[in-house]
Amino acid sequence: MFASNVYIERRKRLISDIGSGLILFLGNELSPMNYPDNQYPFRQDSSFLYFFGLNCPGLAAVIDTDQGAECVFGDDLTVDDIIWMGPQPLLKEKCQAVGISETAPLDQLQPLLDRAVDQDRQIHFLPQYRPENVLKIQELLDIHQTVIPDHVSEPLIRAVVAQRSFKSDEEIAQIEAALDMSYEMQTTAMKMSKPGVCEREVAAAMEQIVLARDGRLSFPTIFSIHGETLHNHYHGNIMSAGDIAVNDSGAETPLGYASDITRTIPVSGKFSQRQKEIYAIVFESQTTAIEASKPGVEVRDVHRLASEVLVSGLKDLGLVKGDVSQAVEAGVHTLFFQCGLGHMMGLDVHDMEGLGEDYVGYTDTIKRNPEFGWRSLRLGKALEPGFVITVEPGLYFIPELIDRWKAERKNIQFVSYDAVEKYKDFGGIRIEDDILVTEDGPRMLGGPIPRTIDEVEAMSS
Repeated sequence: MFASNVYIERRKRLISDIGSGLILFLGNELSPMNYPDNQYPFRQDSSFLYFFGLNCPGLAAVIDTDQGAECVFGDDLTVDDIIWMGPQPLLKEKCQAVGISETAPLDQLQPLLDRAVDQDRQIHFLPQYRPENVLKIQELLDIHQTVIPDHVSEPLIRAVVAQRSFKSDEEIAQIEAALDMSYEMQTTAMKMSKPGVCEREVAAAMEQIVLARDGRLSFPTIFSIHGETLHNHYHGNIMSAGDIAVNDSGAETPLGYASDITRTIPVSGKFSQRQKEIYAIVFESQTTAIEASKPGVEVRDVHRLASEVLVSGLKDLGLVKGDVSQAVEAGVHTLFFQCGLGHMMGLDVHDMEGLGEDYVGYTDTIKRNPEFGWRSLRLGKALEPGFVITVEPGLYFIPELIDRWKAERKNIQFVSYDAVEKYKDFGGIRIEDDILVTEDGPRMLGGPIPRTIDEVEAMSS
């Protein structure tokens, strides 16, 4: 965990921003895989980690903003627990390390909340993504689970987003520690990706890297020769000469901070001419987008710029025709680039997505575009110094989507479908990096992972 003053200052600001009422935070529980004693690896709720730094199950916390009081609720291990788990520090000792002096057993949480309800005090809580915590809210606050979303505190969401969006120096150091693991993951994948190798061998080697460094995957690895499937978690293909493999993977540090990097790897060690041409378009789009990611610039405008670079490159290859700007306005780019340019990153690889993407990525005046392709843009608002974001353009040739658009004669004035047909077996290419927005512009985080065609080929050969 960080120094205690980090958590103290975070909670002080939260108290100031909320002003009145109780703030209820629920930590996460252990979750069984198939029977109670066989559990998934524990992952604490990120907002609980951010404000309290306690990475253990079975906790809740209440901040009384009117009194300035803070209490963590939880139970110490019994002797029976210790037999199986070994001795652990007392909850009071753990809390002292993060500046909390008051602790209480879990069974004291309900009476405290009942008194607050009786006194008609407001109880603020965040959206719940774990079913067991939804049920806890139902029991603790006597709110039926079906209407809990109606009682979530919007002021608390906005206050948490306002803090977590801006990364401190300590947080940047954690993200770069995760990127150190990503460097090894990506370069290992480049060296291992050879004809005859199964994808799962590469995915397993990458997970071994993070486990050996006391980390974990920040999300399930996407490593596939079928990169046209945007979130492809199947790892059963045998790689062949001429294939390209999309490696979208990330690591998480012991404190919970994430990395998220994508590279596209030539299985033969060299890209074919056609692969080089598509890769070069994506590379130019990413480079342009990174350079444009400056304070005050809206990400939806950077997304449009990146899309125009992609369409311009495809026009040079004869797949698109007509005016590039008009083609993007008509949504032509979404035939090839169906997702968003990037997202916030930090304690969550899609940072704070559980609080609601529109609170994180948009504002009261900058709204999400509901059109296909655009609606997948998680971050659209203006950038500010301290934001950590991903920049990840790509080109994806999805046969089913191509067939549908062609049958509908969609954007026929802009799309050369006969030329596009020849790319239906191409797959996909994505290039992704993590950047910090600073007063002086974007800064690429982490050590330089091979990115240019020459660099990738040199590492893959």
